[in-house]
Amino acid sequence: MAELTHRQYDILEKAIQTGRRIAAFRRGTEYVVVPTNLRMISGREAVEAIHPTTGDRITLYLDELDRFEVVK
Repeated sequence: MAELTHRQYDILEKAIQTGRRIAAFRRGTEYVVVPTNLRMISGREAVEAIHPTTGDRITLYLDELDRFEVVK
């Protein structure tokens, strides 16, 4: 996922605001997390998130994601 569309940014930002889970897919692995922040880290856009069960923090770089979707 080289860059997000305006609609995808809106969806991601709303998930951050409301605390909704997202399923992010990267290199064949699915990560179901609660996104907490969208920021730039060393010139790359990243989603900072928390694993809903363990509470572990994870950083997902948008340029490494294959896709993401909000979990309903």
